[in-house]
Order: sequence, then C-alpha cells, then structure tokens
Amino acid sequence: MAFLDRLKSIVGIKPVKDGKDLTSADASLENQRASVNVEAMAIVDRGNAVENAGNPLAAMALYDQAVAVAPNLARAHMNRGNVLAKIGRLDEAISVYRHALSLDPNSAGAHFNLGNVLATIGRPEEALREYEQTIALWPDFGDAELARGNVLDDLNRSDEALAAYERALVIRPDWVEAHGNLGLAYLKQAKLPQAIASLRAAVALAPGLSTAHSNLANALKANGDLELAIDTYQRALEIEPSNLEALSGLIFTLNYLANGSAAETLATAKRFGELATQAARPFNHWNNSPDPKRRLRVGIVSGDLREHPVGFFFESIIAALAASDARDHLELFAYSNHLLADSTTARIRAGFNHWTLVTGMDDALFVARVREDQIDVLIDLSGHTAHHRLPAFAWKPAPVQISWLGYFGTTGVPAMDYLLADPWSLPVELEEHFSERIWRMPETRLCFTPPRGRHPVAALPALTNGKITFGCFGHLTKANDGVIALWSRVLSAVPGSQLCIKAPQLGDSAARERLLARFAEPGIDATRLRLVGPSARAEYLDAYGDIDIVLDTFPFPGGTTSAESLWMGVPVLTLSGDRFLSRQGVSLLVNVGLADWVATSADDYVARAVQHTSDLRQLSALRSSLRGQVLAAPLFDAARFAGYFEQALREIWRQWCARQDVAANALAFETPSAPTTPTTPTTPSASGRN
Repeated sequence: MAFLDRLKSIVGIKPVKDGKDLTSADASLENQRASVNVEAMAIVDRGNAVENAGNPLAAMALYDQAVAVAPNLARAHMNRGNVLAKIGRLDEAISVYRHALSLDPNSAGAHFNLGNVLATIGRPEEALREYEQTIALWPDFGDAELARGNVLDDLNRSDEALAAYERALVIRPDWVEAHGNLGLAYLKQAKLPQAIASLRAAVALAPGLSTAHSNLANALKANGDLELAIDTYQRALEIEPSNLEALSGLIFTLNYLANGSAAETLATAKRFGELATQAARPFNHWNNSPDPKRRLRVGIVSGDLREHPVGFFFESIIAALAASDARDHLELFAYSNHLLADSTTARIRAGFNHWTLVTGMDDALFVARVREDQIDVLIDLSGHTAHHRLPAFAWKPAPVQISWLGYFGTTGVPAMDYLLADPWSLPVELEEHFSERIWRMPETRLCFTPPRGRHPVAALPALTNGKITFGCFGHLTKANDGVIALWSRVLSAVPGSQLCIKAPQLGDSAARERLLARFAEPGIDATRLRLVGPSARAEYLDAYGDIDIVLDTFPFPGGTTSAESLWMGVPVLTLSGDRFLSRQGVSLLVNVGLADWVATSADDYVARAVQHTSDLRQLSALRSSLRGQVLAAPLFDAARFAGYFEQALREIWRQWCARQDVAANALAFETPSAPTTPTTPTTPSASGRN
C-alpha cells in the first residue's frame, strides 16, 4: 500500500496574503482602496510581517484594527481568514473569506484560500469550484493547479488530476512538488513506469528532500523492487531521521520479505514509536469515570471507511453493532481520515452515533477533539498503512488504545495498549514480536462483509475445459521469487494446468513481460499463464468463475482476496508461516472449516495442490456448497463477531477500571490525611486502605 505523502498537500499550500501574490486585477482594486485609506493598508502590511514572524494571534489583532479603520478592505478580511484557518477555526475562516469575496468577487487569493479550507474540511466539490475561479482569474498561478490536482486525486478522478499536475508543470517545469504529486497520481493508477519516472524527477530536482525519496520508495515497492525500495526509504531517513511517513513505509515493506526478520520489524516499529512519542505531548491523566458498567464511548480512527479492504471487513460489523443491543452499551464515534466518501461510507456512517472528518487536522487538534469527546477506548484501524494517525495515538488522548483490523503487525507505539488478534493468527509464542499486549478474539479477528450485487457461483471450470485453472488475484508485490518458484512446482506437478494472475500492475505491458520472464526461469511456458490487469470490483468478482483453486502468496498472504474467493466458491491453498501476517491465511481457512487447505511446508503445498485436484467431483461439490458454508462460519457471521467484539471492549475497560481502583487505594494508603495539628499527622484510616 502506498503512503501518499504529497510534497504539497492541500493544507501544506501557503495561503495567499501579500500584495506580491495578488493578480493584476486584485492589485488594481487594492491600490484604489489604498489611496482611500493608506493607514489601513499599512496596518495590513504590519500584520503580514508579524504573521510571517510566527505570531498569528498578534497579526489577527492588527487585521482587526485594519478592518475597524476600513471595513470594506477585502485584503484585511482575507488575511483574517488566513489566521482563523491556521489556528483551526475553519468554519469562521470560511465565513470571513466569503465576506472578503462579497467585497471583491474577483479576488483570486480569497477564492484560492477558501478552496484550501473547503478541501481540508471535506467539501471537495466546493473546493474545486473555488480553485477553478482562481485559475480563471489567475491562469499562471501554479499552486491553484497543484491544489486542484490534489482534490481531484482524493476524489479518485485520477485522469483529471494528472492533467492538472501536467498544467502545473507547464507553468513551472522544474517544480519538484508537481513532479512528485504527478508520480503519486500515476502510482495510484498502477502506472508504475510513469510513476517511477516522475518520482525520480522529483528526487533529481530535490535530492536533499526526504519525502521525495520516500515517495519514490513507495513506487519501487509497488513495482516489486523491494530491496531497492528499502534502500530508498533508508536514504530518506538518512536525510530526515524523524520522517515518520518514510519509517511507516519501511515497516510495511519489511513484511513483504520472504527472509524478513520479525525482530528487525519490531525494532523499526519501536523506533517509529519513540520518534512519535518525542513529537507528542502524552497525557497521563483522563477524566473518564472508571465505572466498569457504564456506556462506553468508543472511537474508531481510519482513513479507509469506504470501498477499501478495511471498509469491506468493517461494514457488516458496524451494521451488526447498530442492530443489536450493543447500541445501549456503546456510543460510537468515527474519526474519518480521508476526504473520499462513497456508498460504502454512507452505510458505515449510518452505524455510528457521531462522525468527524479529521483529514487536515494536525495531531494537536485531533487529540483535542478526542479529549473533548471523552473517548474511553480509541481504536486504530490502520497500523502502518496509508492514512494512519499513529502519531496522534502517541499522545494517548484516550485511557485505552487498541490497534485492530487494517494491519497485521505491531505499531511500535508505546501508548498503544492492545492489539486484537485470534488464536490461529497469533499463537502465544509470537507475542514477543509486539510492543502491545495481545487480546485474542475467541475465533477470528476478522469478519467479512458479503459483496453486494448478484454474483452467482459458477460451475467448476475444469469440468468443461478439461484442465485445472489455478489463480491468484492479489497484489503482484506479494509474488516474490519464492512464490514464483513454488507456483511453478505446482504447475509442473499438475499436468496441463494453467495459472491466471490478475493484478493492478498487469495493466502495463512491461510488467507482464517481466512476470513471464520470471516464470520462464523455472521452465514454465507463457502458454500456461494468463495475465490480467485491473477491473471494477463487480467484474473482478465474476472473474473467479474461471478459477478452480486459488494459490495463496507468502509470507504476505491474501486477506480480502481470500475472503472474496471463498465467497465465490473457490477454495484457497495457503502456506502457514511463523509470523502474525504469514498466518493470516491459516485463520481465514480454519474459520470457514477448510483446515485441510492449510499447508505446513513447500512440499506439503505441492502435495495438497495435487490431492485437491485429483478428484474433480469432490472439488465441484465443495464449490457448490462453499458459499453457504462460509456464510454460516465465524468469518462471515457479523452478529456473532459483534457480540465477541463488545465483550472484548467491556473486559478491557473493566481491567482498566480495576487498575484505577488499585491506584486510588495505593494513593490513599501512601498519602497521609491532613494533620489535625501542624506537628501531629494522623495515620491513614482503615477505609483509606480499602
């Protein structure tokens, strides 16, 4: 997964305020007003200087003074809006910008700044209109094109975003930010050669910019160049050791390595946690009432509450919680860290009591909101994946903090109290790989939402075409050399079989040729392979109708793809590993009653592939019954999972409350009561020790 750390995000783009930034139309109008009130303009200029020196509140006082002298001076109002935006009073900033535009509708600066705030608070369509107004008034203002591209990219309007970044580069061909963001947009479309070229251009223009190197590393990782990606992340960290995005990217990439070390991953994650904690101001006191039976205020933090693997797993869980009496026991708060919202978002949002968009909020503002909401249990759904807020968790805004669902390893953040797992994916002997305490759900840590729409299970293809078709629809980065070698052994052991690989990267001809060459080394002819690029989810699901058996990857197995495959009636052959991540397939298959599809070694993997393909009638019978089997199993039983999930939260909370009682009693025992006389202290009472 890419860590889309734009070189200039919306909130990172400097607002327009100084006279030199104004269009000729703005400047002409401002000069006319300056001739009317030189005093007000001079006050605004002093405010700019004070704000540039890092004192926004003092600048605000000067802008207020300018408004008092000249109430119709648009630039003074615009600069007031800038300060309000900077200090997080975004609704007030919007109102002030709109007032400035009522005074001067042709102020490109006010349109641009208003667009920035609208984008930050999750109103991207309105932001686009403001950027377009800016560009119409100020065609050579590249920042507006860059910001417009960022919003379009967030809305998944990738082709339009690419065009906006290209126009920005016409304005300024050596603009490192535009090259970098263009590369990220290409990366999002899995156009990896173009992404790598653009990101290399950004690095060449700014070799000392850590973020440029870390974004290039993201693209290299997606292209399967894992060792080079790791080296590039390391270069980013040499330049800026505190680059948390680069560290997260490095941690995530280490999970792909077949010979990866759990100890190294843990050490790197702890390094992240130490840096995040140093940048935070952690709390050690909360006003939450330590009542183990009261209604809990539970916060969910994620940038993926949408059509995304996390959204696919979470949707049925939140619906089950909303439909049960858990609503009486849990008050649910969502903190959404992504501008994009879709129909999945709407369904997920309906299950929450409260919904707050936190994209664009810095950690201090986000933490303040969590504290204001008096959250008892704050749950991270991201870990070291894109759009995470782990640095905010380092502040410990809630008394209990849990990582779950979207990641499969330790966060390394000391303030993260627990990680939710299950007995199959994380046996006791693997706990040493985590900085968190492990809390095991009784059956599974995951519960998948059945896809919407009509997607009937097709008959077993081998019955009609006379050959076994293996398949894998996962991310191509997971297909390391060991995976290719083992899949080749399977193809050799099952005569006449073929392998269909469907992945986002395979829309590119160079990627297809490279994959064919990798299979040619162990002797697999191209005629035994079918390589397919990306498609919409509906077409992707129906493509399982052409597959007899899915071959899982390792040490990074499928998650969403495996659940979808099982729902489409296609069994998955997985290889058990010795890490939390590499045992994900074990948990999925055991929790749908397919333990005999779990291999314990490479030889066992090949043997089971041969065994399961030797009886087509049995394989066909499994296919026809598998959807009903999995829908009745723990992996798909949302009501059952929701009950266990609520029990886990309640018990974790009860233990926290018990620790507060112990601490209070210890304090009462150790601290003498107020003395009855200045020289004769009383001893603690018996009740004080209870």
